[in-house]
Amino acid sequence: MPADRLLAQLEDAKRKLGQVKPSSIERIIRALARTDFRDPLSLARFHDVVLFLRAFPPAPSTLKLAERVLPSFAARVQQLRDRGTDLSAIEDDEAWSGIAGSTLTAFLGFDEVAWLNRRFPGQIEIDWDSYENAAQMGYALPRFVPLLEEDARVEADVPYRQWLQAASRGRDVEWLIEQIQLMPATPGERVELFASLQLPIRWRLGNSRASRTSAKQPVRRIFFHREPLIQRRDVSLLQELAQPPVPLEKLSTRAGRRMIDFCREATTVRYRELYGTSLGDPASVVRAPVGRGVEIFLWGLLRERRLPQRAYQAGFTLKNGVPINYIEGIALFEWMEIGFNTFYAYREGETAWVYAQALRMLRQVLGVTCISVYPYQLGKDNEEAIGSGAFWFYRKLGFRPMRAELARLAASEERKIAADRAHRTSATILRRLAEGHVVLELPGSEPGAWDGFAMRNIGFAIQRRMAQQFGGDASRIREGMQRQVAKALGVTARRWPALEQKAFADLALLWGMIPNLSRFPESEKRLLLQMIRAKASGSEGQYLALQRRAQNLRAGVLRLGYSGR
Repeated sequence: MPADRLLAQLEDAKRKLGQVKPSSIERIIRALARTDFRDPLSLARFHDVVLFLRAFPPAPSTLKLAERVLPSFAARVQQLRDRGTDLSAIEDDEAWSGIAGSTLTAFLGFDEVAWLNRRFPGQIEIDWDSYENAAQMGYALPRFVPLLEEDARVEADVPYRQWLQAASRGRDVEWLIEQIQLMPATPGERVELFASLQLPIRWRLGNSRASRTSAKQPVRRIFFHREPLIQRRDVSLLQELAQPPVPLEKLSTRAGRRMIDFCREATTVRYRELYGTSLGDPASVVRAPVGRGVEIFLWGLLRERRLPQRAYQAGFTLKNGVPINYIEGIALFEWMEIGFNTFYAYREGETAWVYAQALRMLRQVLGVTCISVYPYQLGKDNEEAIGSGAFWFYRKLGFRPMRAELARLAASEERKIAADRAHRTSATILRRLAEGHVVLELPGSEPGAWDGFAMRNIGFAIQRRMAQQFGGDASRIREGMQRQVAKALGVTARRWPALEQKAFADLALLWGMIPNLSRFPESEKRLLLQMIRAKASGSEGQYLALQRRAQNLRAGVLRLGYSGR
């Protein structure tokens, strides 16, 4: 039987776990394992179905077969490369990237490249063949490479690669990272310098444990899917969120670092560089086994790298030890924006149920009652989400559009669907529906309170004030706001520990925009001081809990976020 037909049968069978006999699935896998794939995409399709069956095995025999087949993919990819096959279809597309034996090339940040170089020495290099920003080398490298300016300032076609390799004895990435780390500069300045070089970084995966093919953590017990998978229509978010609290296990700092690194590997091979994994706090990692072989991990940011105003939680999910998604929750008071991305290979695997468990855990850790989803997740500037009808995934779970005109459009589409079961929402309508956030308001929230709010409005308001009153000078507005807020609260912040001074400086930019701050009750002013300490050295959950008690602050922030004035 042709490979394409076998692949289609296997992809169909994975959707029908609990209905198709495991022996039938295994028979197709064995037949495909004997196939000499000449097309990279067909090989990638086979790879991803086997990955899915490792995470969602219907029987022990299927799991054993998947574990036996997966190690062959590095050699299969290398065989295609040796034949001169163009592998860009699977190496450049995040839907397929990260297969053992493949190569990844991307513009990565300084923290990410330094981490990769430590973790996978010898596998990371600059892709000089695709480097197109040589002029920037002339501005940045002379500080590290003696006499380079003699060449760079006056000559054309400077051989920067030769200069760098001569200085580094061929260790260009490692040497450059070392030099930037030795600079007398802040972490942010190092990040900016490296970013200015715009270096394409190539990672040759080989048989790396970080490849999608090999990524797995050991687990004590496997959950086998002997019944049909849970579908979206079977999931009620409100019922799941009403369940008792999830038992949380606090990991040791060492174990927390291992899990963050594991998540970082899983996202990097998929061309995702996330703030919360690059700068996650290993001392804050918690784990929750939520059932069906699913474990969810959450953590906050390193204290010195926290967001200025909002609280942040990152996380990811393991299914039978296999990473299947990543999570971001960014919160203010009782409101949270969530980012939830299930990796392509696992999107037909109980995604709605896993999403409900992630929300349940985030609500427990952060105490939020109003949950919104970014337009990007719905399809704004994201054609993959448009193609999958992502808006309806959230709508059928109970989310509503926050903008009135989009709510009317969604209602109109729902009437058409009710009248004609064959009706399909057009891509044009889906793009319109993705123009704004959707929101889920849980019991205890204030309906509509956050509908017109945008954190960006506050940022724009601060910029306007900086331009009008402080001559466009960022240092002047920071100093001015700190003096104003310190006077309103009756404190002298310069005597505080460094992290508390930083938290105060950041929070003062927003608090100084609230006209009646000095007239807040003394009890609320004490809450603000506690918030500064929590932002600097407490947990993100503690910070939010204090925020929710500061009702005058909440009212002022909401007004500012609505109008931007």
